[in-house]
Amino acid sequence: MHTLAVDRARMYDCFGDVDRVPELLGRVDRGDDAEAWEELGRRLLLECEMVFPASFAALPRLVRLASHSARARTLAGLIVMCVPSPHGCDDLLPGCADAIRAFREILDRHLRSRPDDYLASFRFLLATEQQYHWSAVLGASRTTSTRSPARTAPST
Repeated sequence: MHTLAVDRARMYDCFGDVDRVPELLGRVDRGDDAEAWEELGRRLLLECEMVFPASFAALPRLVRLASHSARARTLAGLIVMCVPSPHGCDDLLPGCADAIRAFREILDRHLRSRPDDYLASFRFLLATEQQYHWSAVLGASRTTSTRSPARTAPST
């Protein structure tokens, strides 16, 4: 029992809180609560590049929601893409292995439907296969290609 309390105290989000993420996960479990999803994203990811212990603790629940929720798929995917970043949570990763494997299967089924979010989902799939570099490169090339015309436009 004491160990559980210590572990729960370590599951802080980007604001240092330990109780808010479980509450928000409960809200999104009960229905599509846009406000809860937005706050959850802010608490679990900082600048879409940094994750926290609460991010990894939330991953299994997000994966359970991912088969029928684009928001859960996106949030889980962004968390998985951050695995190689320096987050100080390496000891939590082995506990996420089953969730990451399940997420890969969900993404594989999702991609077979040729979804509108194909590129993002493919990047998440690459991350579940530990192909973090390619996952990042695909995102960077998309960003670069959408910005290119503005940079090369003639000045008036």
